[in-house]
Amino acid sequence: MVVAPSGAAETIERRIAVLRWLDKAAARVQTMEVEVNRTFQIQALQIIARACVERPPEEPPESAVFLDVWENKANQPAVEVFRGWMYASSPGLSAMEHPVYDIWVLDCKE
Repeated sequence: MVVAPSGAAETIERRIAVLRWLDKAAARVQTMEVEVNRTFQIQALQIIARACVERPPEEPPESAVFLDVWENKANQPAVEVFRGWMYASSPGLSAMEHPVYDIWVLDCKE
């Protein structure tokens, strides 16, 4: 069970998370739209967006995504590298620490 971010009086659940990722080694940035609860692969990372929520229109804008991220290395079991909420308005607040890849939230969509 994923609990909505603290301080959120009311949130609107969305089906699509808009994420951006950076491959630091290749200097490549890509934006993607991913369905909630669907696993997707980016290079060596396996990612699941467990929830994507945003504030109602009368509140200050904010989108938040709960992500599970694992790294797959050859001949080794996957290792969890991030699990938690990421916020579009504060990407540094809950950032994934990885030497090669960065992921951050841009938005949530219906």
